[in-house]
Amino acid sequence: MKILKFVLLCMLFTSTASAANITIFYSPTCPHCHHALHFISNDLIYEYDDLVVTKVDVTTQENRQTFIDALKKCEYSNGGVPVLVIGEKCFQGYGESLDDEIRSAIEVDFTDDQKQSAIANREELKKNRPTFTSKKASRQEAIVDDTVKKK
Repeated sequence: MKILKFVLLCMLFTSTASAANITIFYSPTCPHCHHALHFISNDLIYEYDDLVVTKVDVTTQENRQTFIDALKKCEYSNGGVPVLVIGEKCFQGYGESLDDEIRSAIEVDFTDDQKQSAIANREELKKNRPTFTSKKASRQEAIVDDTVKKK
């Protein structure tokens, strides 16, 4: 009986994947960063119901160490932005050619149902963006600024 409970518990935890969160390191003056942020705020947050995006402005002194730590984690030798960290996957720079790779990184631990939900949301977004985004206006709250507070 204990083995059965253990197996059921393991199945429960392995089958309830959630959305990978995105941390985007950006500069307010970087055009590539603006394009990446546009893609995230106009598409991804509507496609993925549970996605949370953290924006980190690398031009502030308070965020410098966080950015350096991310560059080390991603094994990047330069400080070019944007840098997107999604789970264990990193992207430096942005172009529309990365859109599907970014989606794949978000969906790495998704169940089939979660993937189907994202596809359905993407299709609804294409059909009638104003209505769909209006219904899900609260998704804009999924994008948060993260500035390390001075001590």
